Formats: sequence, structure tokens, C-alpha cells
Amino acid sequence: MANSPPGSGLPREPIQRLVGPFERFLHVESAGGVVLLIAAVVALVLANSPGSEAFLGFWKMRVAFAIGGFEMDHSLKHWINDGLMGIFFFVIGLEVKRELVLGELRDLRRAVLPLVAAVGGMVVPAGIYLALQAGEPSARGWGIPMATDIAFVVGILALLGSRIPMGLRVMLLSLAIADDIGAILVIAIGYTDGLSLSWLAAGVGGMGLVMLLAYLGVRSIGVYMLVGGFVWLGFHESGVHATIAGVLLGLATPAHSWIGEGTLAELSEKTFAVLRGEGLEGGARHHALRQVETAARETISPLERLEAALHPWVAFLIMPLFAFANAGVVLDLADLADPVAVAVAAGLVVGKPLGIVGFSALAVALGIARLPEGVGWGALTGGAFLAGIGFTMALFIADLALYADDLDAAKVGILGASLVCGVLGTFVLSRLPARTS
Repeated sequence: MANSPPGSGLPREPIQRLVGPFERFLHVESAGGVVLLIAAVVALVLANSPGSEAFLGFWKMRVAFAIGGFEMDHSLKHWINDGLMGIFFFVIGLEVKRELVLGELRDLRRAVLPLVAAVGGMVVPAGIYLALQAGEPSARGWGIPMATDIAFVVGILALLGSRIPMGLRVMLLSLAIADDIGAILVIAIGYTDGLSLSWLAAGVGGMGLVMLLAYLGVRSIGVYMLVGGFVWLGFHESGVHATIAGVLLGLATPAHSWIGEGTLAELSEKTFAVLRGEGLEGGARHHALRQVETAARETISPLERLEAALHPWVAFLIMPLFAFANAGVVLDLADLADPVAVAVAAGLVVGKPLGIVGFSALAVALGIARLPEGVGWGALTGGAFLAGIGFTMALFIADLALYADDLDAAKVGILGASLVCGVLGTFVLSRLPARTS
């Protein structure tokens, strides 16, 4: 008989000994950022190697699906950016919903500082970019330096450990969520072209069906996946960026459980008492155990269940694959001086910390907010530099906003600025005294 893990009555199979270390790695906060960084570095190396043409050409390979007269024919990179990243944005929608219903953003008084800081961290970088690119076609990229890559921020905070006050962690995570909301609005409003009202109506109708199914008490994840796929298709074909469908579906996911823990305990006791006392067999036994199984599953909210299930896939597959497909750019020293690269870098390196610290200082001075306990201006400044790591979302918006040489220059600016902000933020925060409790 297989041995049971400590504190568990469940058997332990040999395969668990093999995958155990991998599972522990997936739960390390910094692991997602490490994998993302590796993917970006490998993409950069390959894009600047003798095999550059083959590597960059691979992502242009066409992948088509056809049903009757309807056909979707796009590049592999498009399927990653519009398809797989829809799952990434679905998880963002789940995180936003959790913070609005259960987290820091549910209490307006506690949410004021991260919300104000997030606004500053979006408005000032966008303003700097527009000031440097005024009158140019590339001014369309104003949304690029507004983004924060939470995976890298969380990773660096985890590596710094006890030096980081808990209040700063909470504030930065709340700020990043607010940043995500801003990025979603930027994508929806600023980068939507050629709107098809019929397809948009189909997508909105699909969302209505999702709400109706939830109202009727449908609990099957499979049903929602099917309807969600239709919602994605409607938005994709409408001209509104398809990832918005992921966000809306995430926001529509219930944040509260269907069955309370007390009900589960009561049902379990009754079921197990019957099983012990009467020795049910066949259909009756199966029905009793299925009741307990359903109750156990439904004591966890759909939001929590989906977030836990999808987070590893997003952190360790989807985001690294996105970086692998998008971070590959042929580096040229001349690109560092390109006006687009300079504008992006200035927005992230200068605009982000200036906007976050400046708006926070204004909110504190006006008495509408106060710094979290244990967080001084030095810690906030270090965190503000980390927020300048735009990477994933910045690359995503750049791909929507710019083309050809401007896009390559923007990527250089994003990569360079993210590196600088990561180093500066880590340096400032590493100078903080380690906490003893």
C-alpha cells in the first residue's frame, strides 16, 4: 500500500514523489518571474543569432480553422496574442473581481492610496510619451508606458524577503490591479478599429447568456467554457480586442461559494453516519458520496477554484510563451537613441515613479490617504521603480499600437527600461533595514 503524506489520510502514489519538487517550484512566488525572464532572454538571443530569420519567421506561420464558409486564418503569433492571452486576461478579470469584492479595493478608504498612485503611474508616463512624440504617427503608442508587469514585481518582492514591509506588498499588488483595469480600458478605448456591430452584439449576447446561466444556478465549468468561447469569438470578430472578452468573463465569475462550510460539515457527518451504519451499496452509496463530493467542491467559490487552476498555466506557460513570441527583437545600438524607444523608456523609468510618488504625496498632503503602516517614502520610491517594469502588458499594448520599425524600437525601450527599473527598485529596497518581526 502506498504511504500517506503527513497529516493526510490519502494514499501517496510513486508519481507524486517525482512531481512533488516541480509542484513546490510552481508555488514559489518568484518562480513565474524567473521563467518569464528566461523566455525573454532566450527570445532575444535567438533573434540576434544566425538563426534569427527562421526564429522570427516561425511566429508568422499561418494557422487556419474553417467551418463551412467561415474561416479564421491568422499567424501563430496572433493566436498567442489574441487567443492564449485571452486566458491571461480572464485571470486578470478574476483578480480584479477578487480585489473588488474580497480584497483591498473593496474598502474605499484603504483603496484610495493605491488607486491614486495607479492613476499617477498611468497619467504621467502617458503624458511624457505624448510630449516626446507629439505630432508623430507613433504617438499612438501612448498607452505603452502605462503598464506594470505584476509577475516581475512579485518575483523581486519575494527575493527581497523580510526587507519588504507587508503594507508595501499589499499596496503594490493593489496598485498593479488598478493598473490592469487602466490597461484594459486603454485597450478597449484606444486600440479598437473597424467595429462590427453584429459581431459585437453576438459577444454581448453571449455575456448575457453567461449571466442568465449563473442566475439559473448552472454550475458546470464545461458549459461556461463553451459559452465563453463564443463570447471570445464575438469580440474577436467585432474589432474590439478579444482579450476584453476574457476580462468580462472573469468579472462575471461568482466570488462567493454556493455552499457554506457548515453545510458541508453537516452533510458529511450525515452521509458518513449512514455509510457506517447501513453499509449502503451500489446506487445509494454512489449518490451519497457524490453529494459530499459536490458539497466539497462548491464550498470553494468558482472564482477561487478557477484562479487556482489557471494561475500555474498562465504563469508558467502562457506568459512565457507570449514573451518568447514577442520579446525577440533584433538589437541595434542605434535603436537605443530612437525617439520611440526614448519616449517609452522615459515614460517607464521617469514617469512611473514620478507619477506614483507624486500623486501619493499629494493624496497624503490633502489628507485623503495615508501611507500603509511600516511604509516610508523610501520604500514607496523603491516600489514605484519596480512598477516601471512594464514588460508583458507593455509589449502587448505595443503590438496593438505600433508597426514595423516603431514597434521594434518600442520593444527595445520596454526591455531596456524594465531592466533599469528592476535594478533601481531592487537597489533602493535592498537598502531598507531587514525587519525583525
